[in-house]
This record gives sequence, C-alpha cells and structure tokens, in this order.
Amino acid sequence: MIDVYSWATPNGHKVHIMLEECGLPYTAHAIDIGAGDQFTPEFLKISPNNKIPAIVDPDGPDGQPISLFESGAILIYLAGKTGRLLGNTDREKYEVLQWVMFQMGGLGPMLGQAHHFRLYAPEQIEYAVNRYSNEAKRLYQVMDKQLGQHAYLAGDAYTIADIACFPWTRSHKNQGIALEDYPNVKRWFDAISARPAVQRGVAVLADKRKPLHDDKAKELLFGKSQYQKR
Repeated sequence: MIDVYSWATPNGHKVHIMLEECGLPYTAHAIDIGAGDQFTPEFLKISPNNKIPAIVDPDGPDGQPISLFESGAILIYLAGKTGRLLGNTDREKYEVLQWVMFQMGGLGPMLGQAHHFRLYAPEQIEYAVNRYSNEAKRLYQVMDKQLGQHAYLAGDAYTIADIACFPWTRSHKNQGIALEDYPNVKRWFDAISARPAVQRGVAVLADKRKPLHDDKAKELLFGKSQYQKR
C-alpha cells in the first residue's frame, strides 16, 4: 500500500491520477498547505522542499521502502514500477520524458505564476499579469500544435506526459485561456476528462480543499513563512 501525502492541487492530482490509472493500492494523507502542514518535521523528512506531493512505497525497487518527492519524479517512478504509460521502446520513452520535462520546467511554473498574479497577488501588477498570461497562451499554442499532429502529447498513446500536463489545464479560465481558441487542446482535454481513472483522481482530497480567501493561508503559501529556516 503506497502512502501519498498530498493536497487537491494540479501537482497532487498528477499522482492521484497515475495511481488510479495503474490500479495501485494507496492511502491519501491530506497535507493542508493552507494550514501549514507542509512545514511539519514529519513531512519535511520525506519532502525536504516542503512541497506536495510525496509518496512512501514500502515495496521499493530493492524490496525496501522508498520515499520520493517531486511529482514528475513520482510519475516516472510509478511508470517504471508498473511498466505502464512510459512508452514501449527507448525512443518512445524519451519522447514521453521530454513532454514531462516541458510540464515540470515550463507549463507548471508559468501557469502557476499566471494564477498567482491574476488571482492572489496583493496588488495587481500589469507587467506581471501580462507577462505570465502571454506565456500561458504561448504554452497552450505549443501544445495545440503538437496535438494537431498526434492524439496525445508524446504521440498516439496516452502516457505520463498527458497525466503531468492535464491537471494544470483544468484551471484554464483562471489563466486567461479560452480552450475554444486551442481546438486541439480542447479535443485532448475533453478526452482525458472523460477517463474514469482521471475522474477518480481529481476527486481525491477535493472535498477538503477550500477557496483561498483566508489571510493566514495566503501568508503560509506566499508570505514569509515560505522562507523561514527549518
């Protein structure tokens, strides 16, 4: 039984979806990032960067327990563990991994900044809003072009590349994006949204998450608490 320490965010949902797609048994433990759970000593032991998600697998590669943080690393680990959703050849594997890196290094961070400056920043900074909104549009254009040539991001098979990117596109309206402007992304988005495992994955811990209106929660996520030495 894999223990998943997570929250109902795009990065958390990546791992929830992957576990559901692979049919691996798991227990989800809520790490309420608006309450500061990510800073507890217990969580920092398995996620030293104080970010969700993290997992503990009692049956690691050598039969011993292993803990992992960083959602992309977890997706790759689970794909390797199950032999699923990472391609069947070396070529396919690297095609998948490049799109996983696209998400980890670009799509996630940039859409996260778009969310922050459009919704959560204490003051509206026109330069920041425009910069990250325009970058969001550029990234959707990259995906739309790729998806105009293939059914999925890494080719004609559904893989962890799609699992990595999809949760970040669920909040497209908050990013200033109209999916109708990206018809290939919309076709892909609708197809993935209809997958039963995806529907189960995005429901994990969703009932515990509340709208981010509390000043204390905002401080924990965006304020000085982030930078305290621990």
